This record gives sequence, C-alpha cells and structure tokens, in this order.
Amino acid sequence: MTALQLNPDFAIANEQSLRALFEPTHALAIVKCQNSLGEHAQEFIRRSPFFCIGTQSSEGKADVSPRGDPPGFVKVLDERTLAIPDRPGNNRLDTLSNIIANPNVGLLFLVPGFDDTLRVNGRASLTNDPQLLTSMSVADRLPKLAIIVKVSEVFMHCAKAFRRSHLWSPDHFQDRTEMPSLMKIILDETTGAPKDGDEMRKMDEDLEQAYRKTLY
Repeated sequence: MTALQLNPDFAIANEQSLRALFEPTHALAIVKCQNSLGEHAQEFIRRSPFFCIGTQSSEGKADVSPRGDPPGFVKVLDERTLAIPDRPGNNRLDTLSNIIANPNVGLLFLVPGFDDTLRVNGRASLTNDPQLLTSMSVADRLPKLAIIVKVSEVFMHCAKAFRRSHLWSPDHFQDRTEMPSLMKIILDETTGAPKDGDEMRKMDEDLEQAYRKTLY
C-alpha cells in the first residue's frame, strides 16, 4: 500500500480556518451542555451497560478504553459525581496511569437500541475505599479500585453517527468468522501464529476459558 502524500496547501491549521468550513453552531447545541447530571442523564447512565473513557498521559498521548458491565454498574453518587468499578483487564493500566498523570477525562455512554449517546467530561481520581468497593462487588469479588469522576460537562449527543453506521441493525451485523480470532490476530502481528490448526484452536479455547474465569 502506497502512503498518501497530502498537499500541505490544504492543511487546516487554525480554528478560524476550521470554522470557516462550517455553518455556525446551532444554539441548542450550545445551551444543551450542562455542568451537572440532570434526571435524564442519571437515568441514561443507570440504563447503560457500556461506555468508553478517553484519557491522556502527561505528554498528551491519547487513549480510549471500553468499559462494560450490567446496566447500572456506573454509580451516580450525586449530580456531580460518578463512581466506576475497575474490573480485571490486561494490566497495562493505561487509563489508570493516565488519570494519575492527567485527571481530565471524557466518557461516552451507550444504551443498546438507543441511537443517541451521553457525553460526560470531568476530572477523575482513583480510590480503593472499602465501603465503595463492597457496593460494586460481583459474585463476592471486589474491584481493586474505583474511578471517581467529578463532572464538569454533560450533554446528549445526536443520533447521526448511529443512524449512519446502522450499529444496532441486525441486518447490518457482520460475520465474525470472516476475520481471524483475536489470539491469531495478535500472534500474526507479533511472534507469529502457529501453523498447526489444532494448536491454534487450543489457544483460542484457552482464551475463552480465561474470559470465563477472570471477568470479575
């Protein structure tokens, strides 16, 4: 694949040039931004089983991490505070270490079947307060810590992206078997996947067993 060489004459390098390409912001898009969680935002979060959290390191390196659990796993402590359990993952700790270095975070909440989303921005911190963690236990397993988000901005996001992508439409679902397994993708791009099909299937089965044992 040949790399595309962009013409620097068409670079958009400042906000004035950027905004000149678009119509003025709709007034409703400005006033909808709130600094606390209203009743509808709180209900949206209680219904959401999935969100993504965006963080940055102290050097400005960006990261986005998916988080999922049964609906209501993100606790609304009050109209300005959220608590998020940190479930077992790959122990890279990208999100958590970024929060320590730079507490500014962005959250995007999804509800299956809803085309609109909820965006929440704020400042995050980490805690292992036993009382809070106990309230977040699943099958008697406590998270090691929780992310606390002090909310600064809240607003609903329109449905255009989901309408364009048909994300929830079963007739647009793709066949997962048309791509290799997660394990094979990682091995292909690193140390190399085994040539023996049975060995590869065993590695895929081991990963599925690990999922079942380490969800919580």
